[in-house]
Parts: sequence; C-alpha cells; structure tokens
Amino acid sequence: MTAIVESGAVITAVLWDFGGVILSSPFEAFRHYEDSRGLPAGFIRGVNAADPHANAWARLERSEITATEFDDIFARESAALGHEVRGADLLGLLAGEVRAEMVTALDRVKAAGLATACLTNNIARDGAGTYDDRPEVAAVMARFDVVLESSRLGVRKPEPAFYTLACERLGVTPENCAFLDDLGVNLKPARAMGMTTIKVEDPALAIAELGAVLDLDLS
Repeated sequence: MTAIVESGAVITAVLWDFGGVILSSPFEAFRHYEDSRGLPAGFIRGVNAADPHANAWARLERSEITATEFDDIFARESAALGHEVRGADLLGLLAGEVRAEMVTALDRVKAAGLATACLTNNIARDGAGTYDDRPEVAAVMARFDVVLESSRLGVRKPEPAFYTLACERLGVTPENCAFLDDLGVNLKPARAMGMTTIKVEDPALAIAELGAVLDLDLS
C-alpha cells in the first residue's frame, strides 16, 4: 500500500517517536513533580532546553555519561538555573503508559504493507540494556521493522544523522516517510529533509491526521 501526499511523494514508511507518542508523555509527571516541590511550571523542560545538544540530558541519551553521573550533572545544571533537581528523581518519572490506540494504529499501518521504524531518544541503565525494559514496552518494540535508540547509536533527535540512518535502514528516502513526534524541535529537521510530519498532542487527532495522510482507517 502507498499514499501520495501533496508534494507528489509516495509515503511508504511511517516513523514513530516512542515516549509521548506510543507511550504517554513524561511531561505530565514532570508537572506533578514541579507542583509537589514548589518549582516554577516548566522548570524541568527549561533545564533540558538549555544547551540542548551538550547538556546532561543529551549526553545521557547518547550514552556519553552514566545514569549515576547524570544525577550529579543535572543537579548542578538545574541549580545554576535557580533550583536543584536530582537527575535520579527524573529517571523515575519517565515510565509512561502504552497508548493502546497508538498500537492499534501501528498494527493497521503494518497490515497495509508500510514499513515502520521507532526513533527514540532513550537511556541505557548503568550496565546493559535500555532503561525501559518492561514486557509491555518490549512487545510494542518488537512490532517495528527497525528500532533506532539514541543510547545505542550515540546520536539522537533532532540531529539529522538520526533521521538519515532511519531512512537508510528502511531503504527509503525522507520524502517517502511520515513521522510522528510530540516535540516540534524533533519534527523541524525531519520536515526540512522532506518528511511529512505530524505533531502528537492529542493522540486521537494525530491518529486521524495520519489516517488522512495514508488514506487508511487506523481506528
């Protein structure tokens, strides 16, 4: 099955972010944490946005530092911005819930014959394996044709090399791809490369938008 978008490109592959798309967003957990400790709203995201390619979060997702090192480095970075937050506290907030409706959409995309890839900025535990190895997460990951994990590759979204590698592994061009992510900063380079991008804020709306792009019923 193929779908043709306005540019005339044929969509043959769908790329999916994981946390915030397949899983519920960790940002809600961040907001509860901030509220419970009297931190300014959006403070944690603000720390993550400061020096975004070289800060503690970026380095952890590229496995350049360990989770133990992240705990101290993030504490220093957040303290420099006005409020100390231990990195270890944040790692405990990352386990979102699998969105069943997104998994159904993924299954329908696969059944239609389109290639699929998961592009995830994730974290490796100290030792081996990724930070989130829950059985329900592994079951979803096993559905994708290709899985790209920042913690294993040493490159992360929004670095263009991450998207290029996904296309190479699927044997497609960016123009052949639709890409879903919950962060505009991750969608921007993908769109510049020629991908059809969908921002996931309300999952139902995002699924409907993808269904319209592909001319498929994904519910």
